[in-house]
Amino acid sequence: MLKTLVENAVTQIAIFTDDPGWHGARLKRAFAARGFHSCYVSLTACRLNLDGNGPPISIPGFAESLPDGAFVRGIPGGSLEQVTFYLDILHGLKLLGIPVYNDAHAIERTVDKGMTSFLLRQAGLPTPPAWVLSNREDALALAKREMENGHQIVSKPLFGSQGEGLQRHQNLQDLDYLAESNGIFYLQRFVHCGQQSHDFRVFVIRDKTVAAMRRCGQSWLNNVAQGGRCEPMRLDDLLLCSLAEDAVKSIGMAYAGVDIIRDAQGCYTVIEVNSVPAWKGLQSVSKAIIADLLADDFLSLCASPAPQIQAVSP
Repeated sequence: MLKTLVENAVTQIAIFTDDPGWHGARLKRAFAARGFHSCYVSLTACRLNLDGNGPPISIPGFAESLPDGAFVRGIPGGSLEQVTFYLDILHGLKLLGIPVYNDAHAIERTVDKGMTSFLLRQAGLPTPPAWVLSNREDALALAKREMENGHQIVSKPLFGSQGEGLQRHQNLQDLDYLAESNGIFYLQRFVHCGQQSHDFRVFVIRDKTVAAMRRCGQSWLNNVAQGGRCEPMRLDDLLLCSLAEDAVKSIGMAYAGVDIIRDAQGCYTVIEVNSVPAWKGLQSVSKAIIADLLADDFLSLCASPAPQIQAVSP
């Protein structure tokens, strides 16, 4: 069986991204060190050929056959129709037996913050109260009620990442600036974590925590893209690691970056789960080579990797 897998080992990998950058380069190098060729592909350049002639999915760089695996590093933005089409490509590849990492189902559940909150709540995991609605008057009434009960509110784009578009509403006057995102309000109760704003990014691969860091924000936002400082963490906080792993399991993902915050009472709560997480900041404070771990896990879904592995530095 092993001989068959090696003979049919993955040789062509599609890395779906519009901006390879640091992360794409690390993945490409990790795959190459394991003897596998990969190329960057934009989902915007793919198409469905449903005429019965040849493969039903056309991917640039794979003229003769479909890739042996697809690693998703980004989903382009666009209209509802465009995003649906990009996800259709990923769904189609999986239906054709091509390993997709993370697959479209996982991305759909986490790109949509409302569904992420829903699934975490349904799984019984601690996560801040959140509301998703389309009526501005109802959103204002809800936010006002929260403030009258001593809480602050964070409004977020339903689809968004890296802390972009987040607003913190601390008093009733702030509600004048409460803005919808394409007709939808996503509101989440603000979690106080003490005088120094901080949270935790936990990186989980195949239900196991492989790296974690403490993020300290220059403001109330702790995202690295918003200037957050990365601090190393040991993986001996079993409660933190277990919560992150349970969050990933509840959504059904191969790997994820889980954002967790500890409130003023010392209790952990899951803020977000990211299906296409960045790890540049985490790598800067982690001994684990995250691209290598991702490549190994991804290739295990496709075929046995080549035995000769070259050393790859962070």
